[in-house]
Amino acid sequence: MNILLIIVVVVAILFVIFTIVHLYNNLVNLRNRVKNSYSQIEVQLKRRNDLIPNLVETVKGYAGHEKEVFENVTQARSNVMNATNIEEASTADNQLTGALKTLFAVAENYPELKANSNFQQLQSELTETEDKISYARQFYNDVVLKYNNACEQFPSSLFARMFGFKEAEFYKAPESETAVPEVKF
Repeated sequence: MNILLIIVVVVAILFVIFTIVHLYNNLVNLRNRVKNSYSQIEVQLKRRNDLIPNLVETVKGYAGHEKEVFENVTQARSNVMNATNIEEASTADNQLTGALKTLFAVAENYPELKANSNFQQLQSELTETEDKISYARQFYNDVVLKYNNACEQFPSSLFARMFGFKEAEFYKAPESETAVPEVKF
C-alpha cells in the first residue's frame, strides 16, 4: 500500500512540474512571437523608408515648388526611423502614412509625373509595402491577443505574474483613420 501511495504522489508531483514547465514555455513562446511579429512590421517599415527617398526625388523633379510636402514626408520618415517603442513607432508610422497620402495627392496634379514609369513603379511598390505593413500589423495584434490571453487566463496568469511576464501593447491605428468616412453625392 505504501508503494502505491508513493507512486501516486510522485506522479502528481511530476504532473505539476510538467504543467508548470508547459505553461512557462508557452508564455515564453508567445512573448517571442510578439517580438518576432513586431520585427516583421519593422522590416516592412524599413522597406517603405528605403523607397521613400526615391519617390520624393522623382516627384521633386516634377513638383519642385511643393517644398512643405517633401519636408513633411522627410520628417515623418525620420520619426519612424528614430522610434524606440511601439507607441512611438505607431504614431510616427501614422504621420508618415498621412504625409505619403499628401505626396500622392500632389502627384495627381502632374499628368506627366503620373505617366512616368519610375513614379508608377515606386507607387506600386509602396502600395504593395503598405499592404504588407497592414498584414504585419494584423498578425502582430493577433499574436499579442494570444499572449495577453495567456498572461490573463488561469492558471497561466499565476505563472505569468510569478515570472514577470507583462502584457504587450496592441498596434493602434490613429483616430483619424478609424472615423467613418462621409460620403456625399
